[in-house]
Amino acid sequence: MNQKSQYRVACLGAGYFSQFHYDAWRRMPCVALVGSADHNLDAARATGLPAYAELHEMLVETKADILDIILPPGAHREAIDIALEIGVKTIICQKPFCIDLAEATGVTERAEAAGTNLIVHENIRFMPWYRAIRSAIDAGQIGTPLQASFRLRPGDGQGPRAYLDRQPYFQQMPRFLIHETGVHWIDTFRFLFGDPTAVYADLRQINPAISGEDAGFFLLDHPGGVRTLFDGNRHCDHVSDNHRRTMGDAEFEGTDGTLTLSGDGSVRFRAKGDVVAETLLAPDTAGGFGGDCVHHLQNHVINALRTDSGFENTARSYLDVLRIKDAIYLSAETGRKIFLVES
Repeated sequence: MNQKSQYRVACLGAGYFSQFHYDAWRRMPCVALVGSADHNLDAARATGLPAYAELHEMLVETKADILDIILPPGAHREAIDIALEIGVKTIICQKPFCIDLAEATGVTERAEAAGTNLIVHENIRFMPWYRAIRSAIDAGQIGTPLQASFRLRPGDGQGPRAYLDRQPYFQQMPRFLIHETGVHWIDTFRFLFGDPTAVYADLRQINPAISGEDAGFFLLDHPGGVRTLFDGNRHCDHVSDNHRRTMGDAEFEGTDGTLTLSGDGSVRFRAKGDVVAETLLAPDTAGGFGGDCVHHLQNHVINALRTDSGFENTARSYLDVLRIKDAIYLSAETGRKIFLVES
């Protein structure tokens, strides 16, 4: 067990999404934020922490126990390698993890050789509604799971200025919908139903202002005959006061009933044959992003460090998400179903 009274956390990156990381760390009594690094030094200073323009300098001066990397994928490898050189023993890295599977595999192997915990910040599975759905499925509430579908509808992808006010690098990603966003639900469907055995995908680009695909489908085959469908379209929206809370809606169907996730974060169960649904999880009232999932993930990491209970999203495990992602693109390019395991 690693019962430190406080963990020193340094953050690399002070862009749009970093606000949720800093806020979550600040609400954890056993964490001391010790520094922020960003090439935009003014953005690092705006966090109110000791600010650095270079990662190496920050890690040497702060002697951080944990480095939280909150950068786009092109910067992940170098940042991880610098942290390994300094001797940081726990690194959390935002998704999508590195630029491709080969790069992600390389840093994973180097971290393992150094005895460093390398965790991918894959936060969607930590949203409270997916925890509630997992509990209901595990309890047998829907009977034998048969299928699930998620409709991604953030409504933020129209026009020439799409994403420029929040995460402008989205426009330049040659692979966008699946590489940047769909990976969340690859991981979440794995969390709920196990590793898929095959995939079929159909992807397309609607907005000419961006480089990559922004709409499409993928269908995963899971053990036990379960099928999951991701139906993504960033141009359309869904019923919600906050389109970034759940980013869409979902249904999880089994022999005994259906679980429904709505845009307000509520989860309802309707037994087979009934017309009235029971509320299992009330609408979301938490602050932060996505039911405060960033905080839930970070708290999971700290608890795992303190109790040696294991991390959910190790880099080694996440390599499977990247393999599935590559198979989705291959399926879309070839128009055929891709089998992920030998028959």
